[in-house]
Amino acid sequence: MKISREEIIHIAKLANLNLTDAEIDKYTNDMEDILTFANTVNNVNTDGVDEAIGTDNHNVFRKDEVKECFDRDELLKNAPSQDEGMFRIPKVIN
Repeated sequence: MKISREEIIHIAKLANLNLTDAEIDKYTNDMEDILTFANTVNNVNTDGVDEAIGTDNHNVFRKDEVKECFDRDELLKNAPSQDEGMFRIPKVIN
C-alpha cells in the first residue's frame, strides 16, 4: 500500500516531530511495509475457523487451596533480626 511523503510529514507535524529528509524516506518505506502486512493479514481466509480456537471453554485454573509450604521457625533462623515472628528490617521510608 502506498503512502506519500506528505502524509508522513503531516503525521510528524501532528506528533510534533522534526524529521530529516532521510528519516522521512525511511518512515515512508517502513509505513508502507506495515500497511502492506496489515492488508495481507486482513485478507487471510478465516472461513471455518473458530474464534476461540485452542480453548475448551473450561476453567484451567487450579483449585484455591491453603497449604502449609514452609516452617516459619526455619525461615526466621535466616533473619538477622526478628520481631513477633516476622523479619525485622531497617526503616526505608522517612
